[in-house]
Amino acid sequence: MSELRRTRSILVSLQILLGLLGAVYGHVFAQDSSVGVPENAHAKSYGNGWECNKGYQELNEGCAAVKVPENAFPTNNSYGRGWECSRGYLEADGTCRFIKVPSNAYLNARGDGWKCERGHREVKGACVEIKVPSNGYLSDSSYGSGWACGRGYRAVDRNCVAVEVPANGYMSDASYGSGWACNREYRAVDDTCVAVKVPANGYYVDASYGAGWKCERGYRKVGKACVTVEMPANAHLDYSGNDWECNRPYRKQQEKCALP
Repeated sequence: MSELRRTRSILVSLQILLGLLGAVYGHVFAQDSSVGVPENAHAKSYGNGWECNKGYQELNEGCAAVKVPENAFPTNNSYGRGWECSRGYLEADGTCRFIKVPSNAYLNARGDGWKCERGHREVKGACVEIKVPSNGYLSDSSYGSGWACGRGYRAVDRNCVAVEVPANGYMSDASYGSGWACNREYRAVDDTCVAVKVPANGYYVDASYGAGWKCERGYRKVGKACVTVEMPANAHLDYSGNDWECNRPYRKQQEKCALP
């Protein structure tokens, strides 16, 4: 029993000793962590080293106070200038200059510039009224004239001129071109809509280019007509259906199919 008491006594003594050593080393470590920390700084909460207090930035291994100019506010960032201009002011040469907002304009959302009000556009630092012609409307576009013509009219110089739709045509919604387009099976020729003449063995093609028609399978285009595709022996119509190619293993030789 005495041996058990002696063992317990030794364990208690060791625990007390370890506690004392931890307190001493913890105190020493706390002192060491603050060694080399300059004025207006503090040791980092994690890792090694130090960082400047808010309102200060690192300079020449020390912490210098951030000089905030008039009409600005501190950002408390360890990088950059350390300050930003207040709304309505813009940084220029280390100062914050008042933004002069012209007539018919307003400060933008960030407060570091201005934009023209609706119906006006910027011209040499001013907001000039957009003159909308008769039969036109404001387009809310940041480029171009700032206005567009209503349906049935097209822009010519600075005016909106009525669109004259030819026979067999209709009003187009396109913002470019003549303002009109031809009905199906008609093609635009100058200022008129001309009927597409589809030859025998052909069919109409709704395309803005080409003749406006193609030949049926087994026929090929020759001038304004569709003629039968004449094939030699051992040949067949190709993928287009408007020409021929030789059956395998024949090869084309002078409009014939011959064995190689």
